Amino acid sequence: MRKIEVVGFKRETLGTKSAKDLRNASLVPCVLYGGQDVVHFAVPMILFRELIYTPEVAEVELNIEGEIRRAILQDSQFHPVNETILNVDFLEIVDGKAIKIDVPVKIVGNAPGVQKGGKMVQKLRKVTLKGLAENIPDFVEADITGLDLGQTIKVSKLKVEGVSILNNPTNPVATIDIPRALRGKINS
Repeated sequence: MRKIEVVGFKRETLGTKSAKDLRNASLVPCVLYGGQDVVHFAVPMILFRELIYTPEVAEVELNIEGEIRRAILQDSQFHPVNETILNVDFLEIVDGKAIKIDVPVKIVGNAPGVQKGGKMVQKLRKVTLKGLAENIPDFVEADITGLDLGQTIKVSKLKVEGVSILNNPTNPVATIDIPRALRGKINS
């Protein structure tokens, strides 16, 4: 996993009015949980650009007033109209404790079905993995080599070392759709 540093400041007051004042000052109210204690802090909104607006996963090094903690982004909430970040939750990474995280799926290989005129459709963009933080990959590869027209690769075919995939094994990851022009030729 790639690493990103985020600098935050502890919050003295909690509540709706305090959170609104933070947002007006371009700060995002945040919570860190999963460790020994729960920490409420605020982070400048600009620091979330590399973390939230990307499909990639990242380990976050939180620097809260000089105290360094490792975490992952667990949840983020947005304003329904203007899309500003309202709140961010972080899950602290504890050594020896498994974490759950969504990781992007990367399609690799050339499918014979695509070369025959089919269209590759990615049905699943992310898979949920559970394991130790050091075993979590940046992405999971789905090899479509060998898929012909109308064939599908399922979650059960994905291989990841040291972690378990929590998605339903029968869910499709990618499929080779048969175009309408070829359907009549294949059936006859």
